[in-house]
Amino acid sequence: MDDPETKERIEETVRRILQESDMDEVTESKIRKQASQELGLDLSQTHFKAFVKQVVKAFLQEKQEEEEQQQQQDENHEEEEEEEEQGVSKGKEYDDEGDLIICKLSDKRRVTIQDFRGKTLVSMREYYKKDGKELPTSKGISLTEEQWSAFKKNVPAIEKAIKKMESRNIHVSQGVMSRHQMQSNWSCQPAHGPDTPMSSIQTT
Repeated sequence: MDDPETKERIEETVRRILQESDMDEVTESKIRKQASQELGLDLSQTHFKAFVKQVVKAFLQEKQEEEEQQQQQDENHEEEEEEEEQGVSKGKEYDDEGDLIICKLSDKRRVTIQDFRGKTLVSMREYYKKDGKELPTSKGISLTEEQWSAFKKNVPAIEKAIKKMESRNIHVSQGVMSRHQMQSNWSCQPAHGPDTPMSSIQTT
């Protein structure tokens, strides 16, 4: 029984029989008997019997977990469909292709969440009107979840760079205004030529 190869053969045979059997009718005793005939081993012996019981228990537990996961997925799918149907009443808006609209950047530009070949994408695109429908153009970008996460992490750096650029533009504008003001002041000063009477020159 300690032979790993024998244990592997028993496990493979028992699991295959379980896969092919009707769970409502099959019993551990029937599985053990069928596996014994196929393997040419007496699996009713205590050490074999305990191992078969362990394999059956693990298989049933896996099946139960799979069923629970499938049930949860079905429930989530039903909830998503219900949300899509009641999207307007819940304050959600969808475009004419069924993609969830997160926000409108302008009349023609939108941020949407879409499913493309099983992948969730954050899409920022321009739209156009055709036959009464608003459809996305090729102008824009679609980010995968990984790309969106990378972008989101760098938002603070982007905001910092924007503020720095705005501050720089303000300083440049102020410098240009100061130069214009100085030139204006100089142009307003009276010209004192050699023929200007001394009485007309103001001194400080």
